[in-house]
Amino acid sequence: MTKNNESGWNFENSYAGLPKALFTLTDPTPVSAPELIILNEKLAATLGLSAEELESDEGVEVLAGNEIPEGALPLSQAYAGHQFGHFTMLGDGRAVLLGEQITPEGERMDIQLKGPGRTPYSRGGDGRAALGPMLREYIISEAMHALGIPTSRSLAVVKTGDPVYRETVLPGAVLTRVAASHLRVGTFQYVAKWRTIEELQALVDYTIKRHFPEVEAAENRAQSMLREVIKRQAKLISKWQLVGFIHGVMNTDNMTISGESIDYGPCAFMDTYDPETVFSSIDVQGRYAYGNQPYIAAWNLARLAESLLPLLHDDQEQAIQLAQDEISEFNKLYHTHWFKGMRAKLGIFDEEAEDEALIEGLLDMMKKHRADYTNTFRALTFETKGDAALFDSPEFDEWKRLWQERVGRQQESKDSSKKLMQESNPAVIPRNHRVEEALDAAVKKGDYSVLERLLEVLSHPYAHTRDQEAYATVPESCGPYQTFCGT
Repeated sequence: MTKNNESGWNFENSYAGLPKALFTLTDPTPVSAPELIILNEKLAATLGLSAEELESDEGVEVLAGNEIPEGALPLSQAYAGHQFGHFTMLGDGRAVLLGEQITPEGERMDIQLKGPGRTPYSRGGDGRAALGPMLREYIISEAMHALGIPTSRSLAVVKTGDPVYRETVLPGAVLTRVAASHLRVGTFQYVAKWRTIEELQALVDYTIKRHFPEVEAAENRAQSMLREVIKRQAKLISKWQLVGFIHGVMNTDNMTISGESIDYGPCAFMDTYDPETVFSSIDVQGRYAYGNQPYIAAWNLARLAESLLPLLHDDQEQAIQLAQDEISEFNKLYHTHWFKGMRAKLGIFDEEAEDEALIEGLLDMMKKHRADYTNTFRALTFETKGDAALFDSPEFDEWKRLWQERVGRQQESKDSSKKLMQESNPAVIPRNHRVEEALDAAVKKGDYSVLERLLEVLSHPYAHTRDQEAYATVPESCGPYQTFCGT
């Protein structure tokens, strides 16, 4: 049933204008007793939606998938992907795109329900999601947004009243996800592998119109689009590395064309600095370890380039050369962004040849002494003592002398340098034990106050306020942390 539009929905459905092989019209499966758990009122306002109406019984019915808002055209998207290096056919197995909300500012944002039941791409799954993983995505995606990292966002989580059967019986939920789009590297892989060149061209044309209008007049549109995707991903991955974020499952179907972070499954933030850090229970080989993320991003982008070969040039050898030329730029772009970000974390505005050694020297010591990544930079920012093993070592004393000399050589004042560090080094990140604490209280006890407090603290990560201090530490009792796919 379609509901009258009182919430402010302003849908268009441009994706449905693509070749039919790219999607299947799919209505969500109704749930028995929807209950709104959390609503992102600030995001709702940005989207032009009424929080009051969304919180009403009719609004919750829409967020649960029981009712279809006016103007929506629900569909599930087809795509493929390399999952841990193995190529397979995929698609929205538990997601339904309601449509594209046109905001008061004229932006086009996908509105997707995650966990609304089976789709033609469910591959034997139930199409449902559990409350814990949906709240986890809400926490992490909103924390990433506050950290200034491009990301899909979370509008709401609704408890369905229906059980979800996994290893145990869990409460079901539906997440409303907002994204610039859900176009993925895997979308292009699917069309390139199983569809026609004409359909591939239609997908490229659509993507350029939606995300890269500045290259519409380019002579080689596919090459120009590839170049822009590479630019955005190089910047995105550098931001992940700068805050210690580990995605956990960087399959090609989880890499967006828009340059947003998406699909928060077994993700987590690194506490102790170690490039080999892996949290995901299924990443037994460490393919998606923290230190590997830039390399995997380049690998994924090479798969996108392969998909575009028929459109890059009629001659295959020349097409391959064009693709290689573009992909080769990724590492340079990534390192430029990452070094600029690391300089900022150390209060450095300009560039000197020795900066790379200074940065790498600190990271080497942090790894050796198992120092906390976030808190080490926080201590340097406020000139306080951090991890004792690191800060009491003679090698750190020498490094600190070189760093202070380096900062002193630039034109900017010490106060300006400190301000840059405060703006570049978060006081808080979603500490793994805090996330689990919030999810445990919510799922097992029905207590959402822990979640609400955590979200409030994470909403201003660079504020460096006193009430954030309790969320900045990791108790010694916290053992090894492991995450699981469940979203």
